[in-house]
Amino acid sequence: MEGDAPVTQSRAATARERARAELTREIKEEARRQLAASGANGLSLRAVARELGMVSSALYRYYPSRDELLTALIIDAYNALGEAAERAISAAGGAGRARWTAVCGAVRDWARSNPHEYALIYGSPVPGYRAPEATIGPASRVPLAFAGVVAAAVANGELAAGPWERAEPPAVGGELAAQAAVTAAALSSPGVPPDALVRTVIAWTQLFGMISFELFGQFVGSFDPADALFGYAVAQFASFIGFR
Repeated sequence: MEGDAPVTQSRAATARERARAELTREIKEEARRQLAASGANGLSLRAVARELGMVSSALYRYYPSRDELLTALIIDAYNALGEAAERAISAAGGAGRARWTAVCGAVRDWARSNPHEYALIYGSPVPGYRAPEATIGPASRVPLAFAGVVAAAVANGELAAGPWERAEPPAVGGELAAQAAVTAAALSSPGVPPDALVRTVIAWTQLFGMISFELFGQFVGSFDPADALFGYAVAQFASFIGFR
């Protein structure tokens, strides 16, 4: 019987880990429901505990503060969006332009399916909250995915020198070129020319601006639904960046 003690202890520890993981999942699910109902500003640990039938002190053992719960939700959201982007690129294969189109569509699809989580990471900052360093890695997954598409296109000769037909673009130099070099290094894309990287950043910000306009109702009464506009814009962005 004594020989069974380590096994019994191991099973008990595993059961506790499973119980903790399940309760952590339930806490996050309730917090996401609060995000949908009241926004990030309305998130309350006491309210989460009440809805789950817990005392507040028990919840604090999982998340000592509202900001720590917010951080967990933000990391989950960034990782979920990053996974969607990476999966779309992998599934698209083929030419760089097709991969660009696929990742843009995946980001929009995720945002439309998870509007409150999208608003949490790309909407207005939460007053009094400062994102810790732990969010940097997850937040980098989407820009790294976009940069990877462009870097691969450059390496494969799929990116034209410039997308303009009637006029040459202004040269990227000075402070802008220095910023582009730092950004390329941060995105593990040192082979991407400064002008291509700058165009990618412009297109990336325009993409998220369009998604935000759609989610927050700015296209109601005009480009609603926004499917045709989005498809047209993604193609224009691809040409602007220089995808052949």
